[in-house]
Amino acid sequence: MKLDITIQEAESLYLELSSKDFSLDLTRGKPHRDQLSLSDELENSLFGDYFYEGIDTRNYGELLGLEACRQLGANLLSCRKEMVIAGGNSSLTLMSQYLSSLYFHGAGDGPFSQSARTSFLCPVPGYDRHFSLCEEFSINMIPVPLTGQGPDIDFIKLLVANDSSIKGIWCVPKHSNPTGETYSEDTVSGLLEIAKIANKDFRIFWDNAYAIHDFKDSVELPNIFAMAEKLKVEDSVIGFASTSKISFAGSGVGFIAMSEYNLRRFIRHYSSMVIGPDKVNQARHLRFFKDFNHLLSHMKKHAEIVRPKFEIVEKWLLKQNFGTWTKPSGGYFVSFNSKPGLAKEIVGLADSAGLKLSPAGSTFPYGVDPKDENIRLAPTACLDEELEMAMELFVTCVALATLKKKANS
Repeated sequence: MKLDITIQEAESLYLELSSKDFSLDLTRGKPHRDQLSLSDELENSLFGDYFYEGIDTRNYGELLGLEACRQLGANLLSCRKEMVIAGGNSSLTLMSQYLSSLYFHGAGDGPFSQSARTSFLCPVPGYDRHFSLCEEFSINMIPVPLTGQGPDIDFIKLLVANDSSIKGIWCVPKHSNPTGETYSEDTVSGLLEIAKIANKDFRIFWDNAYAIHDFKDSVELPNIFAMAEKLKVEDSVIGFASTSKISFAGSGVGFIAMSEYNLRRFIRHYSSMVIGPDKVNQARHLRFFKDFNHLLSHMKKHAEIVRPKFEIVEKWLLKQNFGTWTKPSGGYFVSFNSKPGLAKEIVGLADSAGLKLSPAGSTFPYGVDPKDENIRLAPTACLDEELEMAMELFVTCVALATLKKKANS
């Protein structure tokens, strides 16, 4: 597609591409099957030996997970092993369980369920499943703009100073979903300073899902746990990570990390739901990866598969001049902004032609993008040749929607 495309040319190209009868999906950040195949030997890692460091992994017990697996989580989250629970296959489940403990028991200022109103800050564009969790627990969501280096700290300070209902903030601090940005030291320091003036039970939900998912040289994420301890606000940070996009997306290991105070309170709630995690799965991950250096080498193989897909996205987005987009150095997404008022139209055009995109508005609380401009692109699951077709169609939809609006204005 050429940069100076006319509306007639865009309509003709759209009809041509629509006639190809393909069905493509860029909705979710899923690993490509070649990435999943990197971990196929997980199935053979135990060789029938279910004992790990003297523990029969087939049985109940070890509520906090295998010690070595807790250390793996600590390496991912850059914290001490004693802070970590190694759980089941999903960090999202651990987020829900921790929110449940706050809802029923609170973190020091009483249960959320007994508050007239509980609010969370939600950096936008952000992760739709965080928003779904808030809705599940009737938590009011307040959008906070991102700056390219994390959420707007000055904006948050004003909100917190004037709204005592604010009890938390969602953060995807490295290769953020969907913008790809990594939080700066000033941003992390600012969040912790806010924790000092906020409610006693204010919590930073530090969802570090893409901690080691670089596919280019990336800036280093500051260590929030070390910084929090220095500022004596360690109780304010709850960390999450998993191996879901490292090994098998459907059968990884999830981790949650927190201070001794939080851990003590959470275990009382957690132990009512969990007798012991899937230690067989934890053991096979430990045997497969051997140590953290092997895991980091494994991630370089992921990068070789993922990087070309983002290069394809960039190549096609450069063929249009009707929107702006992010250029991530890791993670799973590209955040695209159309001209205001066009995201729903673009997504609809794409869907009619056989390309499924994340719903317009899904990167905002309650599914409402006030400018109707943001579209999350998730290119990783496609074959490269499929992604070429998907991106040609996408930029054609962007051009057609923009030119139609211009013609009608």
